[in-house]
Amino acid sequence: MRKTGLSTAADVLEGACPSRRQVLAGLAAGALAACLAQPRAAFAADEDLRFAHVFGETVLQQPAKRVVSLGYTSQDALLALGVAPVAVRQWFGNYPFGIWPWAQPFLGDAKPQTIAGEVSMEIVASLQPDLIIGIGSGISREEYDVLSQIAPVLMQPPGETPFGMRWDAMTRLIGRAVGQSDLGDEKIAAVEASFAAARQRHPDWAGRTALCAYNFGGETGAYVGTDTRAVFLSELGLQATQKVKDLAQTQGFYARLSSEDLSPLDADVLIWLSSSDAAKDIAALPLRKTLQAHREGREILAGELLTGALTFGSVLSLPFALDMLESEIALAIDGDPATPVPSSLAAGIAP
Repeated sequence: MRKTGLSTAADVLEGACPSRRQVLAGLAAGALAACLAQPRAAFAADEDLRFAHVFGETVLQQPAKRVVSLGYTSQDALLALGVAPVAVRQWFGNYPFGIWPWAQPFLGDAKPQTIAGEVSMEIVASLQPDLIIGIGSGISREEYDVLSQIAPVLMQPPGETPFGMRWDAMTRLIGRAVGQSDLGDEKIAAVEASFAAARQRHPDWAGRTALCAYNFGGETGAYVGTDTRAVFLSELGLQATQKVKDLAQTQGFYARLSSEDLSPLDADVLIWLSSSDAAKDIAALPLRKTLQAHREGREILAGELLTGALTFGSVLSLPFALDMLESEIALAIDGDPATPVPSSLAAGIAP
């Protein structure tokens, strides 16, 4: 595990700021205010800097420059917009400052604080942000109220689920908040153009079925709907199998499968997500070999890096994933069982 720097920040603030438990219990409002080096900015009248969201409304006096990114993937949008966050929420992956390879070129010399696990109010306060991104963070209303005493907090719009906001909508919203709306539109258009070009190169993909499937902790399933991995496939004109769609109606953005019936995974392209490039657990699935997708060589293995890119599903990671996957999908979906799929062969899951 990589060091996050949390202990250092906690040592600096020890005795100066309340603990998270005290803050959330409402017992230390005065102490929290004392540890903030700068007062909250006055609300602005500029309509463009008003943001209605699930917890109310956030108003910025001016575009933000010192941003704490508490969303698990919102750092990518900020970096794409030329804003290096002063703190990043650590999710998974052993990369410096919580920044994955597709986003590292945008980091420059910045060295953001990483925040792992629960959100530390003390660390956020010590960074003196002028905006906190809560989109995709899963913070509660209680946590939002406390964080709002530190700086304006940007949450997902009304009607959006905590982790269901599309990459383009998130980029556009954050772009407004940091004064980079035009750049945000340019970045979105570039990604859309990349996928449009891929669809033009492969018109035969339209209407074909494809799934991103998982086998984690003994549970097997597939992603659908607004999930980032399903969105990636839909951008290529591919769609989930009807059986998975039916299962997902009661389960949300994914469909959990019975270990005794993997038939819903029988798509024209089956992409297995794995935290390992070896994927021995997937190779060992007893019923996987009963799938026609397996027998006809239509499986792809997405190892750690590609799984990360698909999971982030951001303005930076989506084109990265497209570059890695386009040729593999083309090989898997060509209708010839004899066509080798390199990732499948390397992982030992080819027929």
